[in-house]
Amino acid sequence: MNDIYDVAIVGAGMAGASLAAEIGERASVIVLEAEDMPGYHATGRSAAFWEECYGGPEIVPLTSASGDYLRENGFLTPRGSLYLAREEDEAKIDDFFARFAGTGARFSRIDRAELLVKVPGLKPEWDRAIWQGRCADIDVAGLHAHYLARARASGTEIQCRAKVVSIERETEWRLDLADGRTVRARKLVNAAGAWADGLATMAGAKPCGIQPYRRTVVQLRCDPAPSDDLPLCLDISGGFYFKPENGKVWLSPHDETPSEPTDAAPEELDVALAIDRLQNVTDWNVLAVERKWAGLRSFSPDRLPVYGYDPAVEEFFWFSGQGGYGIQTAPAAARLASQLLFDLPRDTMTCKIDAESYFPTRFS
Repeated sequence: MNDIYDVAIVGAGMAGASLAAEIGERASVIVLEAEDMPGYHATGRSAAFWEECYGGPEIVPLTSASGDYLRENGFLTPRGSLYLAREEDEAKIDDFFARFAGTGARFSRIDRAELLVKVPGLKPEWDRAIWQGRCADIDVAGLHAHYLARARASGTEIQCRAKVVSIERETEWRLDLADGRTVRARKLVNAAGAWADGLATMAGAKPCGIQPYRRTVVQLRCDPAPSDDLPLCLDISGGFYFKPENGKVWLSPHDETPSEPTDAAPEELDVALAIDRLQNVTDWNVLAVERKWAGLRSFSPDRLPVYGYDPAVEEFFWFSGQGGYGIQTAPAAARLASQLLFDLPRDTMTCKIDAESYFPTRFS
């Protein structure tokens, strides 16, 4: 290891890996990951889709700006998505159109006849939907590996089993690791995901109020098996989403249960809730639960990401709070963060993003 690095990034998930890839040719960088492998928590448990409106209108600029990079590098496979609705949800459809008007996201309304062609077996009451043809599956593992490889190729050191146990600010940052090693760096980046507020406290910064929430996903074997071209289906009321995956169904009850930062595990009640919601939407027969898992999605109080230097602690940079959209926004988020970190001008990817809306100063 170097005597002193320009930048130490804590966390080797998608956030830390993508930022390291962006800055590695400009600075000496070390990435510190507490687990045995990068991306063990949220990154490795993503439902893996790029959907323009997911996360709300304030996230659309990051998602849209990331689309070209993801397509051009082969990480997107066309899927399409539907926000499913019933007669009683008509006001929610109107609100959706109003909220996303002017964002540049592309969507249209379809009727029951079109809906049944795309999703056979829907219950009769689900008779309307919003269609988004640009939605795509993301190769999450491929994207993460791509960023790790870019980072390493630029000379970045990625250290696993490197849990930070104490932090001090001297003329530079001193990070003590659980195994007795010490790392020094001029800048410290908080890409610690669910552990972001804890790391901030350790560094003497005020927490931003980033709260981890548990999200459950189950893999089901159903009859009939879903076709490969089945769209991603989301409840316009936020009660579920499901998509096909190699002849199976990936299903979530869209749960958000507050959690401590931990290795999240699914609860049986949430698994049962997910299946019940699917059976209220389709006439598919659930034959077996083949897999189940849970991950943590970490949100700031206003549910927007936190990018930028801390207002009170020198050279402490936030790259946290990316909720459930950190994968689909990774290219633009990392590019923007690299520009903020080194006070660089915006480029064609980031020029339409309002960076100030994500600054940590909004919580001070």
